[in-house]
Amino acid sequence: MSSTKYQKVIFLLLAILAVFILADCRKPAGLPVLAKSDVIVAFGDSITFGTGAKTQESYPAVLEQMIGRKVVNAGVPGEVTAEGLARLPQILDQERPALLILCHGGNDHLRRLGREQAAGNIREMIRQARQKNVAVVLIAVPAPGLSVSPEPLYRDIAKEFKIPLEEKTLSDILADHSLKSDLIHPNAAGYRRLAEAVATLLKKSGAID
Repeated sequence: MSSTKYQKVIFLLLAILAVFILADCRKPAGLPVLAKSDVIVAFGDSITFGTGAKTQESYPAVLEQMIGRKVVNAGVPGEVTAEGLARLPQILDQERPALLILCHGGNDHLRRLGREQAAGNIREMIRQARQKNVAVVLIAVPAPGLSVSPEPLYRDIAKEFKIPLEEKTLSDILADHSLKSDLIHPNAAGYRRLAEAVATLLKKSGAID
């Protein structure tokens, strides 16, 4: 084989490899298949609780109807990650979920408690869930600032633990006044948008059909 043909073959093989690597990077981390009887816990603060909308309009309630699995709303308004970390073990023991949807850290940002502290607490929540064989999905919360954009720590944590991440939807919702009930909470339409995004992520990750 001539050197020119050899170089073309090598180039083609490298191009094919790059395509596979790129496709793998874009694919969400996998989740175990959820049975119809499995319980999901949505854990977080006021965003999970559904502040700004009726109880049945919260994202966990809407998600439950969308995917046909029980979704427990374990959101506590005003909670910071340290308080969530202390509360989580009881919730895991009480509900025995197959999946934990974790959306936390917003109040740490608002109270300026420190990015590293929030990240450490979120990491420990994920470890606690995994110790009980509970799969985890992470929802990114916007970073404080003039622009509404995802806090990078969530991407770092999702990559570290190889868990699915819904990164942009909550930021997009809170950047759209038509989807907000106040400065920091979605309205019913916003929570539905978030539920749709989570349902899509669960499908892409293999948890549901």
